[in-house]
Amino acid sequence: MTERNKAKQLSVDWSHCDTVLLDMDGTMLDLAFDHYFWRELVPARIALKRNISEADARTRLFELFAAKEGTLQWYCLEYWSQALDLDMVALKRSISHKVGFLPDTRRFLSAAKKSHRRLILVTNAHPEALRVKLSAVDFDHYFDGMVTSHEFGYPKEHEAFWPALQASLGFDRSRSLFVDDSLSVLRAARDYGINRVVAVERPDTGVPARTIEDFASVHSLDDLLGPKTTSAP
Repeated sequence: MTERNKAKQLSVDWSHCDTVLLDMDGTMLDLAFDHYFWRELVPARIALKRNISEADARTRLFELFAAKEGTLQWYCLEYWSQALDLDMVALKRSISHKVGFLPDTRRFLSAAKKSHRRLILVTNAHPEALRVKLSAVDFDHYFDGMVTSHEFGYPKEHEAFWPALQASLGFDRSRSLFVDDSLSVLRAARDYGINRVVAVERPDTGVPARTIEDFASVHSLDDLLGPKTTSAP
């Protein structure tokens, strides 16, 4: 059985799932927004501010980003506002019209909501980044709760995040589904014992789908619902 078929089989076994833990960027929302922000807009502003080429700005920024990858600071708008002397929240707001759902996300969210299972957003995004996304795209009404890793002081990749999340939410690991686009995050969740862990193959609609080797995977969230005639899990 292929990894993709495992995901398909998993998608119809909703009788053993009480809680759905769902990532935001690259899982529910198109990661194209964040890729444009960090890879194009921020380098362009730094180039203008420091009177250097965008290529030079990009090289310098990517070195700074790489040094913080996997830490909470990597996701922290306050940290980068200070480090780069840019108002990162205002900059995100300036392009908020680019925020959008990944294909067929609304169908999955509606089905999950109708199923009366607990649906929790679990994101590494900074709280201000979450507010920008919520102001641009209405999705909070689908969720029973929304959690950012900044509340716990650890990113989702960190082993300390998951017991803190469970202590806060009280979910049953054996009856929970977690979906994310980050493989390092998925590994941490799997290591903690989340029973159903699924990767998203195409987090950015501007980039071809990935082949996922280590996890069950779906092209889009509505794949978890099984046949298109299914109205709810």
